[in-house]
Order: sequence, then structure tokens, then C-alpha cells
Amino acid sequence: MNHWILAPVLLPALFGALIILWMRHDMLLQRTFGIMGTVFLLGVALYLNILAADGEVHVYRLGNWSAPFGIVLMLDRLAAMMLLLAGFLALAVQLYAFGSGWDRKGWHFHALWMFQMMGLNGAFLTGDAFNLFVFFEVLLIASYGLMIHGGGPMRLRAGVQYISYNLAGSTLFLAALGCIYAATGTLNMADLAVRVADMPPDDTALLRVGAVLLLIVFSVKAALVPLHFWLPSTYANAPGPSAALFAIMSKVGIYAIIRFFTLVFPSDTVIETIATDLLLPAALATLALGQLGVLGTRSLTRLAAYAAIGSIGTLTIAIARFDQIGLTAGMYYLIHSTLAAGALFLVVDLIAARRGGDVWLRLRPAIRNTGIVSALFFATAIAIVGLPPLSGFIGKLLILDATRDDPWMVAIWATILVTSLVVLVGFGRAGSILFWKAHELDPEPGNDTDEGARPKKGPIPHELDTDEQIQDVGDSASPALAFCSVGLLLTGLAALTIFAGPVTGYLADTAAQLHDPNSYIQPVLQMQEGTK
Repeated sequence: MNHWILAPVLLPALFGALIILWMRHDMLLQRTFGIMGTVFLLGVALYLNILAADGEVHVYRLGNWSAPFGIVLMLDRLAAMMLLLAGFLALAVQLYAFGSGWDRKGWHFHALWMFQMMGLNGAFLTGDAFNLFVFFEVLLIASYGLMIHGGGPMRLRAGVQYISYNLAGSTLFLAALGCIYAATGTLNMADLAVRVADMPPDDTALLRVGAVLLLIVFSVKAALVPLHFWLPSTYANAPGPSAALFAIMSKVGIYAIIRFFTLVFPSDTVIETIATDLLLPAALATLALGQLGVLGTRSLTRLAAYAAIGSIGTLTIAIARFDQIGLTAGMYYLIHSTLAAGALFLVVDLIAARRGGDVWLRLRPAIRNTGIVSALFFATAIAIVGLPPLSGFIGKLLILDATRDDPWMVAIWATILVTSLVVLVGFGRAGSILFWKAHELDPEPGNDTDEGARPKKGPIPHELDTDEQIQDVGDSASPALAFCSVGLLLTGLAALTIFAGPVTGYLADTAAQLHDPNSYIQPVLQMQEGTK
């Protein structure tokens, strides 16, 4: 066994515990160890990608106990890709939290960050359905703290809503696992795949209930319509860095859908095409609602939240086909949308900080660094809308190509193309208000005006609000680092565009591996020599 497979779960747990026990009163040490921990995770993720690139599925048996009774971690190409994506996003966003000063607006930011990474990485690596539930809970508990980091009544209210929805989702998750265990007698994914494939068609009612409940749970996590209600308020009211990291949390739901409905419940088993039949209409509705929300909202943070919902709908259209070409297109768009949504939340936070915390789309005087901020907003908007030359354009082309022989082709193409125009208008309107019309106003403090009936927010501050006493020069905010962090995510999008050929080749091999369940089942159940 390769012990590095355990590192993405073990390392953040150790770093989080060290930070919260020994460094909680020293922000400089917290930042140092927090960044160091995320860099380690990114390095380990790179190594695991190299390890998984040959197509072999690696198993890590905790305590060397045999499956299906022991706990196993599984490393295949999909899990390795998600680890790398999570590590890259986390590093860029954590640097932003450092540079913007968000990490010292509350307690235990870096410790919660580490526990969040532990939950994310564990969810990607686990080969057991119950441990998937456990890692979901770990990442959700950490996200509760990150969501209300910095306090404030609106944030607390949205946090209560977020916790309530997720508690309901967790209860449903347990009910789904209970149904599946009662029908099959196991929760190990590889063992489940074997038993589901051998089940007689006449005795599958309970299993079908469990499969549909699981699909609902994962749809709640992914914020698919009509289970999306928690996302706009949560993401819009969360601190900018937390919202940017949450861009990958909704992808955990998509990851779980891919894993379960290609390995355990593929369409050639007794479950048949339940997932495709339910997911495609939900994906089209999610895309339409998200893009209309971008056009209709008057809040900058909600604009970013609705854009994230729209991107989930787009990638789910491709995933819902569950064939090789659809999964390839969907995984490419998953990488793109995660980086683009993360960059958008950070740019929105940059704008809000320079507008004195005003997130409403209304006329105010031009902000500081308006040239750089507007360029970042413009580049991010191009990525989100899916215009050339960035990877959103390639991703949408791949999805259109993957669905050209689909019976729903007309509805899919019409929804994607029309909503692309809608979201383009939405971002054009926002950019015009924020950066173009703003120059028509007097930039002197006190002369800001409102075009609506909303209360004025006062003059725009010349410096960022530090909120707390700075302990040392080492824990002060660094606006330049905040800009670089956004630039790092945009560089990732540019790299995804430039290397679209090799990336889609890698993803096509990943999709082929997903369509070969034996490559996953055999290492877990048949190659167990020497285990307890």
C-alpha cells in the first residue's frame, strides 16, 4: 500500500489540531502553518495524480483490514483530479484571505480551513458510502464556522438557514444508506456494485428507494433545482474567501453522483435510467434559473451566487448522459466552473471592500484601483459567460458536441445558447454600473448618490477596513497579495484553455476508467492477499 494516499486526510487534521491548540493567539503562526499545510496538500495531490495517471486504481486499507469490513481509501484518476483541483483552489483562496485580512476577522479561520480540506479530500478518496457521509459531515461542520466567520446579523441568519438545510440533507442521507444496507447488506462501494449487479429485478423496491434518496441528497449538496434554495443566501452572505472555497463544495455533490451512478447504479443494472431521467430536466431548470438570477438580481454577491448555480446546471447537463463523451465534457466544465466561480467571488469581495461594504448594484463614485479591478471583473465575466478565448467557451462547445445526438438536443442547445446571452447581458449591466457609469459621479467622499430608494452607505473609504488590532507587521493585510490570488485563479483558467487538448485527453481516459467498474472492484475485493 502507498501510504501517501492517506496524507490528504491525515495532514489537514494534524495541521488543524496544531493551529487550534498551540497557535490560536498568534495570527502570524496560524498564517504560516495554514499556508504551509495547503502547499503540502497541493504537493501530495500532484504526486497522487502522477501515481494515478497510469490507469491503475490504488487501494489503501486502514489497519490492513480486508474489505468490505475494513475501511478503504481509493485513488483513481477522478479522485486524484478532484484532490488537485481542491488543493489549487484552496491555496489561491487562502492567500486571498491572508492578503485581504479576512482571516483575522474572527477566530480559528485557518484551523477551520484545514478541517474543511480534510472533509473534502476524504469525500473524494473514500471507497465506502458510510464514510462518505462522515466526510460530508466533517466538511459541513467546518463550513458552518467559515460561513459565519466575521459575524453580522445577515450572515448569522443565512448561516442558520444553511445549517438547517444541511441537517435535513444529512438525515435524508442516513435514511438512504439505511435502505441500501437493508437491501444489500453492505456499504462498501465496490461490494455494493457487485451485489446490485447480481440482484434479481423482482426484489429491488427498497434499493430503488435508496438510490433515489441518494440522488436527492447529492442534488441538495450540488444545489440543483428545486433543491437549490440554500445556496443564494449562503454564498451571498458568506465572507468572500469562504464563498470562493464553497465553489468546490457543490462539486462534491456532482462528484458523488458521478461515482455512484457509474460504479454502483449504472443504467444497465436494476436501477436503469432513473438518474438520467431525473437529472437532465433538473439541470436545464438549474441553468435557466441561475442565469435569469444573474440578470434579475440587484446584489453583487447574489449575482456571483446565481452564476455559480448556472454553472452547476451547465455541467450537470453533460454529466446526466453518463456516457464517455458526456463525462469528459462535464469534467472539463467542472474544473473550469470551479476556478471561475472562485475567481468571481474574490473579485466581488475586492469590489465590495472598496465600496465600503456596499454590494448593491447602484451608482457610486469610482473605486480605488478601478482599472485593475475592472480588468479582473471583465476577465472573470468572460470565463463565466463562456466567451472566447477562455476555457468556458471550450467547455460549452464540448457539452454542445456531447449532446448533439441526444433526444433532448433542441432543448439543451436552446437553453445553453439563450441563457449564455442572458448572463452576458447580466454581467454587462453589472460592469456598466460598477465601472463605467461610476466615472460620471464626483469621486469626492460624501458625494455618492443612489439611483434607488436604498439607504446611502456613506463615503467610500480610502483604505480597507482592518476591523481588528494588528498584532504585528506580519499579520497585516496585503492588498497586492489579494490581487495576485485572483490572478492565480485566472492563470489556471488560461492554462486550462492553452492545454485543453491534453486535459481533455486525460479526462477521456478518466471517463473510460469510470466506465470500467471492474478496474475499481478488482483491487478492493479480489487483491486482498495478506490482509487481516
